[in-house]
Amino acid sequence: MSRPSQTTRPSFVSQTGFATLTVDSGEESDAEQTSEATVDPIEPSKSEAPTNLSKTAQRKAAKAARLQKKQQKTAAKAPKANGDSTPEPSSASLASPVLGTESNPVEIESDADGVSPRRINQDGSWSVPTLPDSTKSTELPFPSLAPSIPSKPDESILTKTEKGQGHAPVNGAAIHLPKTEAAEEEPTKTESKVEQLDDGKKAEEAEKMKKRQSFLVRTLWTFIMIGGFIGLLLLGHTYMVLLVMLCQTAVYREVTALFSLAGPKSDETDDETEGRDPWSKTLNWYFFAVANYFLYGESIIYYFKHVVFATAQLLPFATNHRFISFVLYTIGFVGFVSSLQRGHLKQQFGLFCWVHMTLLLVVVSSHFIVNNILEGLIWFWVPASLVICNDVFAYICGITAGRTPLIKLSPKKTVEGFVGAFFCTLIFSVVWGTYFMRFDYMVCPVRDLGVSAWSSVSCERNPVFLWRNWEIPPPLRVLLSTMLGRTMTTIPYAPYQLHLLVMACFASLVAPFGGFFASGFKRAFNIKDFGHSIPGHGGMTDRMDCQFLMGVFTYVYYSSLIREHHVTVGSALQMIVSGLTVNEQLELIADLKRYLEGRGVEVPIPAAVPTASLEAVKL
Repeated sequence: MSRPSQTTRPSFVSQTGFATLTVDSGEESDAEQTSEATVDPIEPSKSEAPTNLSKTAQRKAAKAARLQKKQQKTAAKAPKANGDSTPEPSSASLASPVLGTESNPVEIESDADGVSPRRINQDGSWSVPTLPDSTKSTELPFPSLAPSIPSKPDESILTKTEKGQGHAPVNGAAIHLPKTEAAEEEPTKTESKVEQLDDGKKAEEAEKMKKRQSFLVRTLWTFIMIGGFIGLLLLGHTYMVLLVMLCQTAVYREVTALFSLAGPKSDETDDETEGRDPWSKTLNWYFFAVANYFLYGESIIYYFKHVVFATAQLLPFATNHRFISFVLYTIGFVGFVSSLQRGHLKQQFGLFCWVHMTLLLVVVSSHFIVNNILEGLIWFWVPASLVICNDVFAYICGITAGRTPLIKLSPKKTVEGFVGAFFCTLIFSVVWGTYFMRFDYMVCPVRDLGVSAWSSVSCERNPVFLWRNWEIPPPLRVLLSTMLGRTMTTIPYAPYQLHLLVMACFASLVAPFGGFFASGFKRAFNIKDFGHSIPGHGGMTDRMDCQFLMGVFTYVYYSSLIREHHVTVGSALQMIVSGLTVNEQLELIADLKRYLEGRGVEVPIPAAVPTASLEAVKL
C-alpha cells in the first residue's frame, strides 16, 4: 500500500477542537481508510506527519466504526418509537475521525450517548484520552476540513446536553454536527402538514360550494312548486284533484318501496321458489287502484248526485258502487293467497300489512283532502298554506334564536323555533284567510268541474263567511275609544276568522308531529330522504308528511262544525232513484206537477215522459 504524500501543515493558534470527518458507510475502501490523517489529542503540539496504519489496525478501526454506527442508529430510532419527534444525529455525523501522531495513532469516538470521547489504540484496545488544554495550539492534517471553533460557546450551537439537540462541548467549544437523517425528515413532515392543511381547506371550500349549490337548487324548486301550485289553483278544481292524486301516487310508491321481500333465505326455500315474489309489486298497485276506486267513487257520487243519478249510463255505477268495490278487493285477496310461497311467507304477510297501513295513512288521507277541494278551494288552500307558513317560520326562528332541542327524532328542531312559529302562524292565518274568503271562486262548493278562476261563479255562501258585528262591552269600549281617539261600539268579524285560529293552532302544535313521525320512519330504515322526486327537497313524502294530517283534521272539523246539511236536488234525486220504483217515480212526478199548478206555476211536461204514462198514474 502506498503512503499518502505528506504536506506541510500550517499551524494556527485557537481553542482545541476535534474535526469531524463524515463516514458515509461502514464499507470504506483501503485507500479511503489510509488517507485519513490523525492528530493525537494528548500531544497536539507535535508536528509529525501522519503514519499509515497497518491493515489489521485499519480493519479493527473500520469494524469499530461500523459497530458504533449501528448503536447510533438504534439510539436514533428509540425516540421516534416513543413519540419523540426530536431528530437524532445520524451515524454519519457522529463517526469519529482518526486522530493522533505517527507513533501513537488513535481514533476518537463518542459513547452511545454522544458525551464522553474514547480512543482506539493500535492494538484495538479502548482508552479515554486526556483532553488537551484549550490554550495550546493544534495542528490538523487537513486544514480545509477543520471546523471554525468560536472562542466562547455560541447559543446557536448549544449541544444536546445543554439544549437537547447535540453533543456536549469540549472545553467550552461545542462540536458542530452536520444535518442528520432525522433532521432531514422535519421539512418533509412540515410539507405534509401544509399539504394536509391545503387539502382540508379545499375540502372545506368544496363542502361550502356543495351547500351553496344545494341551497340554490332547493330555493329554485321551492319557487317552481309554489308557482305550479298557484297555477293549478287558478285552472280549477279538476286540476287540483289531479295534483292530489299525483302526490298520493308518488308517496305510495316511495313508502311501499321501503319494504323488500329480499331477506335471509329460509330452510324451506328450494331452488324453484328462490328469489323475489313476482306478484308483490303487481298486488301492491292492484290494492292501490281498488282503494282509489272505492274512495273517489264515493266522493263523485256524493258531490255530483244531480249528474250521476240523472245519467242512465252512470246509474249502475252509482247504485252498485260499494258492491263492485268489495268484489274487486276480494279478487285481490284471492290473488294474494294464491301467490304465497314457501320461504317467503313472513315477508309476504309483512308486505300485505305494510300495503294496508300505507293505504290507510296515504290514500284515505288524500280522499279527505279531495273532499276539502270539492267543498270549496279555501278549505284546501288555506290549511295547506298554514302548514307551509309554520314550517318556514319555524326555520327562521330556529336559526335566529334556537338553542333548546325540541325532540330527539329531529335534532335541528328547537323549542324557540316551535314557539315562534306558533305565534307567527296565528297572525298569518287571520290575514291570509280573510283575504281569500272575499272570492266566491274560493268559498263556493263545486257544482261544475269545468269552472276556473276566470269563470263567473256564485253561490249561497256558508254563514261562516258572512260579516257580523261584535258588541264591545262598555268598559272595553271606553278604553278602546280613549286609545284610538274615536268612539267604537262594535267590531266587525267573520266566524271564519275564529275557525282560522283553531286551524292555525293545529297546524302549529299538532301537524309538525306528522313530520316527526316521518323522521322516525326514516331513522328506522336508516335513510336520509324517502326519494328524489323533487330536486333539493328529497321525496314527495318529505314534503307531504304534515299535509296529510292537516287535511284529515280540516275535513273532520269542517264536516262536524261548519258544514250545513240541507236537502239538495241531488240528495232528493238519489233517494228517488234508489228507493222508488218506476211507477212510484211517475206518480211522484204527477203529484209534483199538480202541486206546482195549484200554486200558479205552469209545469211543461218533458217530451221524454209519455202522457199516457201520466194518465195511467192518475187512474
